[in-house]
Amino acid sequence: MTVAATIFSQAYFHGTRADLAPGDLIRVGYGSNFTEAAPLSWVYFTSTLDAAIWGAELARGEGGPRIYVVEPTGAIVDDPNLTDKKFPGNPTMSYRSREPLRIIAEITRWEGHPAEQLQQRKEGLARLKAEGKDIIID
Repeated sequence: MTVAATIFSQAYFHGTRADLAPGDLIRVGYGSNFTEAAPLSWVYFTSTLDAAIWGAELARGEGGPRIYVVEPTGAIVDDPNLTDKKFPGNPTMSYRSREPLRIIAEITRWEGHPAEQLQQRKEGLARLKAEGKDIIID
């Protein structure tokens, strides 16, 4: 017996501390989740839950970490901040777009990274900031 392949769409995630709801749009023009840089001209997202967890855990802001399933509304490109810069290829499946991301759903049950690993990553980001290397290619 042969079964035809099921068509499916790629899942995309966005980790943040922003309190959003299904149908809301994440747009360009807001500051980075990670630096105090000027408002960005891109929105950033990933196809891996692990990268979205890092995004949620490391995001600046007052709210708790949140992960949203998002749908790009326009063209997407690889994120040059990670692709071939920090990692060969795009293993984190990180992307960006100048068009909004539509919130489809919130993932409410996920496990964060161990506290020690999270602290190491925060210290690494602080070190980059102190060295003036916390630059986002926008």
